[in-house]
Amino acid sequence: MSMRFLLGLLALITISLFIGGCGAGAFEVRIIPDNLELDETEIKRDRGMFVNDKIAVIDIDGVMFNRPQSGFMKQGDNPVSTFLEKLDKAAADRKVKAVVLRLNSPGGSVAATDIMYHSLMEFKKKTGKPVIASMMDMACSGAYYLACGCDGIIAQPSCVTGSIGTIMQTFSVAGTMEKIGVKAVAIKSGKMKDMASPLHDIRKEEQELLQGIIDDFYEQFLDVVKNGREGVDKNRLRELADGRVFTANQALKENLIDRIGYTSDGVAWAKEMAGINKFRTVIYHRRQSYKPNIYGSAMNGSNGIGALVNIEIPDWLNSSGVQFLYLWQSGI
Repeated sequence: MSMRFLLGLLALITISLFIGGCGAGAFEVRIIPDNLELDETEIKRDRGMFVNDKIAVIDIDGVMFNRPQSGFMKQGDNPVSTFLEKLDKAAADRKVKAVVLRLNSPGGSVAATDIMYHSLMEFKKKTGKPVIASMMDMACSGAYYLACGCDGIIAQPSCVTGSIGTIMQTFSVAGTMEKIGVKAVAIKSGKMKDMASPLHDIRKEEQELLQGIIDDFYEQFLDVVKNGREGVDKNRLRELADGRVFTANQALKENLIDRIGYTSDGVAWAKEMAGINKFRTVIYHRRQSYKPNIYGSAMNGSNGIGALVNIEIPDWLNSSGVQFLYLWQSGI
């Protein structure tokens, strides 16, 4: 890296800081590969010649929202979009005989979870390729919802899973506003138009209406578990689905998972289901993102495509509004 480049970069940083301090606005410098298509990296290969069959490991990391993952000085991929892109790549490759879905997530929004689950079911229907869910640190709520669409679930011994249920978090600042002499007035077309607004305490009829929506999404979740986990006692399920989380041992006892093991065990199980002998293990990722082994893509965030200079309010400080969530909030 030349001195001229460094001086130029320093000048850009100085200018961006000056602009950021003078008012609204942002200045961003990013390093972007010339081709953003997914690359395939071979992580492991059985010995021998002409080993053509593949097992693809697709990772789901972090919170599952239908928007780009972002953080301080970086912005990453949209988890929903990337998941669909990886499924499409595995579907189009005839050499890919099975998929291992590696989950490390507390869940996410109802909409994002539903899209990903639907896409997974379409993938299985169109390709006939078996899919094994491999749970790592956690696979809670929406992540467990997604796992229930797989042909088998394996969790590592230290995994936390479950949190079956739906939540919508809201709050009220009405009391604080009253103390400082501020009053909110909503000009609205209907009495429910400002439903769950933080500017007033939630009303009984609002709470009842929102509870109905939560219950509807909750029943959808239960149906997914019932369809995907035939070994779960249906009467027992509602007792388990109160939002609690389980260790791998507890989940196995309740038939919420099938096995306890690691991702390598999940790959071996996928091999067995696919009925293949020798194979290669591959993962998909963006360019400029080195992956040395099967865990190399875990919690990568921006996939190697991040901002060098990004003078903006970090995304975690921005309010995204009221959302319906399949999410274990303690896992964030």
